[in-house]
Amino acid sequence: MTPGRERGLAALLCAAGAGLALLAAGRPWATVRAQDAITPFAQDLTGRDLGTAAGALGWAALAGLAALFATQGRLRVAVGVLLALLGVGIGYSSVLAVQRSPVVSAAEEKSALLRLGGSLLVDVSAWWVVSLLGGVLLVAAGVVTAARGARWPGMSARYERSRAPSRTAVGAPVEQDASSLWKSLDRGEDPTTRPGERGS
Repeated sequence: MTPGRERGLAALLCAAGAGLALLAAGRPWATVRAQDAITPFAQDLTGRDLGTAAGALGWAALAGLAALFATQGRLRVAVGVLLALLGVGIGYSSVLAVQRSPVVSAAEEKSALLRLGGSLLVDVSAWWVVSLLGGVLLVAAGVVTAARGARWPGMSARYERSRAPSRTAVGAPVEQDASSLWKSLDRGEDPTTRPGERGS
């Protein structure tokens, strides 16, 4: 695989991982039901409600995606390490957020009715797994970038132009722009000849 394709693969993994983490953060991760209450009551909790850092880390990963293209060499390797750490953080916070204790605490903070229920039933959805998968993809992107990123091309490599002006045989710089060429033609001069040869 060429360096450019490796960079593209890492960027795809990073974008997919960050996107999954951000998508899952706003979806319901758990539902808490008060079965023994006088009136049955249920409270849905999203990833943000559970205080997970997955959403914030997902935004940071998107910034890392931009840095992946903007950096080169050892700096890009450091970006890869950072992406891997962000992925680990997303995975860890996702698993921790759906444990019974933090789920019940978050539900009771949102609704006083749940505090009156004697027995609380916690149902966990699969959205936390989506967030976890996003973290795994970010770890993969980070590992690929840290291992191979130093040899990838930079973002501006294909757009770089030589800043050195063209020179004549005697070493004097010559400005070769389109307007000056057309003006030479209007004057009846041959713009391809050297200055010393014109008019001879």
